[in-house]
Amino acid sequence: MHILIALLIGAIAGYLANFIMNNDSGILSNIIIGVIGGIVGDLIFSIFGISFGGLIGNIVISVVGACLLLFIVNKLIK
Repeated sequence: MHILIALLIGAIAGYLANFIMNNDSGILSNIIIGVIGGIVGDLIFSIFGISFGGLIGNIVISVVGACLLLFIVNKLIK
């Protein structure tokens, strides 16, 4: 059950990050971007001692991490 929730949060976060960063990807890449973004966001927020709880908090952390991930990838490609 936890894996399904993580994939759902990853899909939502990946979609929102692609929308914010003006990127165009499919659903599978949205899930991958969102899940990796969740890991990156959790690492960044834990370094600064910030924590969010609940579903909305996890989505916010994942979106911020996914946006940062997309920003770095876009800079490396260009």
